[in-house]
Amino acid sequence: MIQGFIFDMDGTMVDNMMVHHRAWQRKLARLGLHLSLEAVKESIHGINEEIVERLFGNRFSPAERRQVAAEKEAEYRAIFLPDLKLVNGLGAFLRAAHAQGIPMGIGTAAPPENVQFVLDHLQLHELFGAVIDARMVQKGKPDPEVFLYVARQLGLPPQNCLVFEDSPTGAEAARRAGMPAVILTTTHRPEEFDRFGHILQMAPDFSAWQPADFISLSPAGKTATPE
Repeated sequence: MIQGFIFDMDGTMVDNMMVHHRAWQRKLARLGLHLSLEAVKESIHGINEEIVERLFGNRFSPAERRQVAAEKEAEYRAIFLPDLKLVNGLGAFLRAAHAQGIPMGIGTAAPPENVQFVLDHLQLHELFGAVIDARMVQKGKPDPEVFLYVARQLGLPPQNCLVFEDSPTGAEAARRAGMPAVILTTTHRPEEFDRFGHILQMAPDFSAWQPADFISLSPAGKTATPE
């Protein structure tokens, strides 16, 4: 039985991935790497320092990679603040789940500054029993570490946690964690998830969903029969 919810943040809770892509495109261009937005979309995933290392190899030291990442994130927050809001329907979904006592956590590749940026401005802190960001794990998605960490913090077995994600990389992390997933199609096309067998539903936002729609499901996606 699904007993708790784990949310990715970027692209899942807030529809901000194109803002991230534009901020990365500008920052990379200043570093001499000129990529189209489509190329950025394909190559930018995971923890920021891992992204810089993947794109530039050993050009930057660990400290320099952290600086590049920090500058990019500051630009992202400045661009996004005027438009910061939850994905349609998510506010009501979170409030309903919280009122029903459903454990909820966040497992994100975002740095802590960006996580607090969202939680502070949208006043969401009290809704989540666990918030795990990029600096609290050793490996980024598709490694399952972040989701498994959230599950431990919530006191739930992995198979009883439902992950809300927007990317194939995040869906793969949920699969490796042994968790079913629901996909928000804010960033990627539905056909990009065809290879996954653990996805229960897809939708562009949360407006058609209620927490009970998922709590009554087994991890296999079938309505559970009460014992």
